[in-house]
Amino acid sequence: MSTTQPTTEANPKEQRLKAYLERNAADGELYFKSKFIADEVGLSSKEIGALMCKLSDATTDLEIEKWSYTSATTWRVEPA
Repeated sequence: MSTTQPTTEANPKEQRLKAYLERNAADGELYFKSKFIADEVGLSSKEIGALMCKLSDATTDLEIEKWSYTSATTWRVEPA
């Protein structure tokens, strides 16, 4: 029996966002607003917001938190 990841498969958009977060937070903390990374990950800021909430509950290798809200949510991500 494997103890790696839960058996729920992430959708391609979620996988793409998670890969971006892992890559950009590899050296420490990453702070961002969805609208500023939307083009880079090929998602709308609304999609990113929804996926960030899902990832914050589902992933164990990243620490994700809503860090502040001023005109748009700022997310804080770092390796777990």
